[in-house]
Amino acid sequence: MPVFSEPSRFRFFLRVVLPILFVTLVIAGITGLVVVWSSYKADAVAVERQEALAAHVVSQLRSSVAHEQESVTVWDDAVVAVEARRGDDWVDYNLGSWMNTYFGHDAAYIIDGDDEPFYASVGGEAQDASAYRLIREEAAPLVATLRGKLRSSSTEGISDRVLSVGASDLVTLAGRPAVVSAKPIISDTGELQQVPGRQFIHVAVRYIDGSYLTELSRDYLFDGLAFAESPAAGIAEASIPLANDAGSPIGHLVWNPYRPGATVLRGILPVLGIVLALALSVLIVLLELLRRRSTGLKDREAWIHHLAHHDVLTGLPNRLQLNTALDHSLQEIQRTGGQLAVVYLDLDHFKQVNDTLGHPAGDELIRQFADRLNELTRSGDTVGRIGGDEFTIILPDVKTQADAEALCQRVVESVRRPFDLDGNQVFVGVSVGMALAPDAGLERTEICRKADTALYHAKASGRSRYAVFSTEMDAILQTRRALELDLRKAIVETGQIEVHYQPLFSAGNRAITGVEALLRWRHPVNGWISPEVFIPLAEETGLIGSLGELVLHEACSAASDWPVETIAVNVSAVELQNPAYALKVAELLMATGTPASKLELELTESALTDAEGECARNVRALRELGVRIAIDDFGTGFSSLSRLQELKVDRIKIDRSFVNGFGSSTGDEAIVRAIINLAHATGLKTTGEGVETDAQGKSLEAMGCDELQGYLLARPGRRSEIDALFDAGPAKTRAGRRSV
Repeated sequence: MPVFSEPSRFRFFLRVVLPILFVTLVIAGITGLVVVWSSYKADAVAVERQEALAAHVVSQLRSSVAHEQESVTVWDDAVVAVEARRGDDWVDYNLGSWMNTYFGHDAAYIIDGDDEPFYASVGGEAQDASAYRLIREEAAPLVATLRGKLRSSSTEGISDRVLSVGASDLVTLAGRPAVVSAKPIISDTGELQQVPGRQFIHVAVRYIDGSYLTELSRDYLFDGLAFAESPAAGIAEASIPLANDAGSPIGHLVWNPYRPGATVLRGILPVLGIVLALALSVLIVLLELLRRRSTGLKDREAWIHHLAHHDVLTGLPNRLQLNTALDHSLQEIQRTGGQLAVVYLDLDHFKQVNDTLGHPAGDELIRQFADRLNELTRSGDTVGRIGGDEFTIILPDVKTQADAEALCQRVVESVRRPFDLDGNQVFVGVSVGMALAPDAGLERTEICRKADTALYHAKASGRSRYAVFSTEMDAILQTRRALELDLRKAIVETGQIEVHYQPLFSAGNRAITGVEALLRWRHPVNGWISPEVFIPLAEETGLIGSLGELVLHEACSAASDWPVETIAVNVSAVELQNPAYALKVAELLMATGTPASKLELELTESALTDAEGECARNVRALRELGVRIAIDDFGTGFSSLSRLQELKVDRIKIDRSFVNGFGSSTGDEAIVRAIINLAHATGLKTTGEGVETDAQGKSLEAMGCDELQGYLLARPGRRSEIDALFDAGPAKTRAGRRSV
């Protein structure tokens, strides 16, 4: 066995070990330098991009606040309201609280031509106009600048997107950074005469360190984003300066930037110890790691971009992407002609799903509804979710209004099919509002406002339907208050509010078994007003209690001597929330001598969703008295077949929309049959509403429905007509006599 001598070992070290060691150390050093340099550059690029993004977003805030103001300041109705110095809810809702709830503005003020405050709203709540003193010093230069522009009829900054001159700046209010924007309240039609420089001015305030930072941090993933008086203190933080138009600094936005390079370096530090021995192999591994880290960074950026433009729950475009798509579509029709439709959708009674089945069930309902919308729309349409249970559909290239209305009708009909939520068959409704461009305008904010107005009209008309915007709808909002005043007079005066009665018939022998009391309002000027109009108005304004007491007293008095088993009266959930409601019913039954078992109160299922609320306590007390409870219009609002056995009721009334659908391809017969079978299995009686043909009546009878109600059998009539019907004898009380 050969033995190496000391010189040989030394030569071996010099010729082999030392060069290999040197090369290894050089490779390791170069590799380390490459890694550190790459990490530094990646961090620098990432921080630079975040700083540029933050600066861009903040720069857009001023123009966004001013643009949002124009949705209400360039408006004839607003000019009329402020110049009349109206102190009613109209000004507060449209120029104050709506700006807070819809756009997130923190405060709004209105000053007159003498620069004196007329209205103030802080945090969405109306305040005394003197609250303007809190910002007067900072707002005064902007107001003065704006009045100068108005007096000189300046058109500075006005374009197809900017409708009026304005003045805005970054200021500090009580130590908080804020955008203050001043816009004149002017006519959108030009038909109103205003003295230049004397117009009322709307002043909006949006704090940068409040909800705006929360939104910015959430939407763009800025970790620890905050406002500070000084810039970032070290390399661990990033910042951008905030300065007003005069160049004076007001503070800085500071956050902890995402540093992908530092993350990579921390991940490979243990590997660097092995580089000395396995330089080439480690170098290849490091390069691969760097490649993967780079790919991961790109994937993360793509995911962040996706999150910024899509709803997480449904994957649909969010408000930001919808706005972009709508702007593009509006520009396209301006260039090529044609028309488009903007559709706003809102699920009816969605809150009851969350309250009764939990938020996971509500999320599943949202996903299933989104799937149905995707199935109903074309590939070129844009379906998006703008929050909660609110959705928007953009329909470009609409040939006719009828085509767009057909889609709205299909959406309403699609929601009539129950949703399967973890074994629970749930019914909800959907209200739809639509506006068409260019008829409704070519500006995004305006057409969206009109679609939202149409949605409000659909809800006010009874929900589960669609409405197309018309100029009359704006007038409806203004006349609503007048209608409320008329309703208050009608309740206290005699002769306007009437109670009519519609008989209920046994499905088997067509004999009258009861009557349902129905409210009617004969307006002295406008004639008959639909209950679908004044009942929701009464619920919203607190008049429903007086109306309910009127109809209940009249119905019990009228039916105390009628030979019927049931006198049915509709009850609002608002009435049931009164803790003394059951006691009032008991006193009325005693006063009229009506047996409690003869009275059947009809209410919607939503009134029974809160098992521990006032509604449920009143229902339990009424049932103990012997009063019967029925669910009215089953299947049109929030309903669940699986919950029928849980509800302490005696009867369900199947909505007329299902009966009218008999013979169509919607499967309404199968739904009604399932409702009747399950109701009978749980000991409940059933009544079919809206029977208008003999075929419908026979179908319901064959399904086992207990009672029928509808124009085929008898129309509603006054008390005297019902008295005459019973006075005529038993032969006259069978179906087929429609004179009532």
